[in-house]
Amino acid sequence: MTDIAVLPGERPKPAARALSSALGPWLLLVPAFVSLASVSFYPILNGLWLSLTNTSLITQESDFVGFRNYAELWADPQFWNAWGHTIWFTFASTALETLIGLAMALILYEGFTGRGFVRAAMLVPWAMPTVVTSKMFGWLFDGQHGIVNWLLLEFGVIDQKVNWYGSPDTALTTIIVADVWKTAPFMALLLLAGLQTVPKSLVEAARMDGAKAWTVFWHIRLPLLMPTLLIAGLFRALDAFRIFDLVYVLTGGGPADSTETLSTLSYKVLFSTLSFGYGSAVSTAMFVTEGLIALVFCLFLVRQIRRAG
Repeated sequence: MTDIAVLPGERPKPAARALSSALGPWLLLVPAFVSLASVSFYPILNGLWLSLTNTSLITQESDFVGFRNYAELWADPQFWNAWGHTIWFTFASTALETLIGLAMALILYEGFTGRGFVRAAMLVPWAMPTVVTSKMFGWLFDGQHGIVNWLLLEFGVIDQKVNWYGSPDTALTTIIVADVWKTAPFMALLLLAGLQTVPKSLVEAARMDGAKAWTVFWHIRLPLLMPTLLIAGLFRALDAFRIFDLVYVLTGGGPADSTETLSTLSYKVLFSTLSFGYGSAVSTAMFVTEGLIALVFCLFLVRQIRRAG
């Protein structure tokens, strides 16, 4: 039988060297994987387990109930009300922020005096804390003394004061306006970076051939910008779907649950009623919906990349 041990002075086998080279980087990554699992994967798995129990700090129960929480969730009109508000908020805010951000990026891409200052000032709304934005828009849209009502009355747009975030008809729209004002600069920043990657030679060649500004944008810039547009939209949609602080500070989910979102609903169930089982089911449903949104964006992104490539 042949002895496979490495003798002193003998070089290691190629297979041993390859194994050592392959395992070395993974061993260095073990601390990072452990830290990531402890703060990310474990809470997710624990939340999934809690959603299958009736854990509650009030009743002191913690029994396995299977999918009973999800059955109750399916028949809960309050959940579907919050789910609908969250989907509409995500769609409306992402669409408006993408369009406004694209317009801002196209303007800031062109050269003009003071462009650097404008680019820096553009980021002020995005850098402002969300709680500050909420209070600011609370004062702006105040039903009695807000400047928005005063301006609209002065220009004859309305004939009486509107209780913007105190009415079920206008409260969610007010929150969307506040979110668009705050986050549109973020979209503009991402799209401006995407515009920098469009070859200037293509634009110059099109202009030399007599193409107008709209033709250059529609047939050259927009197709090349589409992957960046989809990635920016994906980031923004996932962030908008988790909206919590803006709603919680401005309306608290009211009036009459007209601005209730999945984040505020899960917070109330988890920390107000202390029903960790049912609250975890709400959070899990929110996680699944967000995953489906990401999947749709990724499918469009892959399709666009294949078409461009």
